[in-house]
Amino acid sequence: MRRVVRQSKFRHVFGQAVKNDQCYDDIRVSRVTWDSAFCAVNPKFVAIIIEASGGGAFLVLPLHKTGRIDKSYPTVCGHTGPVLDIDWCPHNDQVIASGSEDCSVMVWQIPENGLVTSMSEPVVVLEGHSKRVGIITWHPTARNVLLSAGCDNQIFIWNVGTGEAMITLEDMHPDVIYNVCWNRNGSLICTACKDKSIRVIDPRKEMIVAEKEKAHEGARPMRAIFLADGNVLTTGFSRMSERQLALWNIDSCVYFCLIMH
Repeated sequence: MRRVVRQSKFRHVFGQAVKNDQCYDDIRVSRVTWDSAFCAVNPKFVAIIIEASGGGAFLVLPLHKTGRIDKSYPTVCGHTGPVLDIDWCPHNDQVIASGSEDCSVMVWQIPENGLVTSMSEPVVVLEGHSKRVGIITWHPTARNVLLSAGCDNQIFIWNVGTGEAMITLEDMHPDVIYNVCWNRNGSLICTACKDKSIRVIDPRKEMIVAEKEKAHEGARPMRAIFLADGNVLTTGFSRMSERQLALWNIDSCVYFCLIMH
């Protein structure tokens, strides 16, 4: 049976590239094979994970500093292993957290006008994971609350002020966690896991409140995020490696719509 491809009005729409002097040029972006954006941006800075010898590092550039970036530009370089994920604090534009292959999470205070010299001393080091930390995300409404997830299949929720884990979510994921997302007020998190399940977790009660097995049946990684209305949007693949988007109602764990490409 021949599949009919629907025409899209966006199929032949192309963006306009900005001029070279408005781009960031000559940045040695990290080559670590990890499913991450490798960058994070806020109203003042852009942070980019880069190649570094003898450990992990990332650049922090003021948004107005475009053009060619000198190889001697100062970096944030306190990790002993490659940096895998970074995230700016939503409550303070000068605070950023990083997770690394060295199993640690570090929180950094960036000077108001950006880096003048390389920074190797974090404000706080958060230790508890037994394997590399690939996911970092700040709580959307509560100050000094940070979530991390690692290849040990555990999720930690940290009090950055005290440097201690407030909540540890164990035995909920039998395999690698692909991503974690807070809902709008930070009362729930949703996760996508290598076991092809999406889970909605109440971290305060430390319990799974909704779960959908085989949300996407393909073997390739999937993603799940909360929408503003409380529903969950997922991306993944079918058994035939067709791209899929699905919109889920977490109360009934059924999808409103499934789109295949």
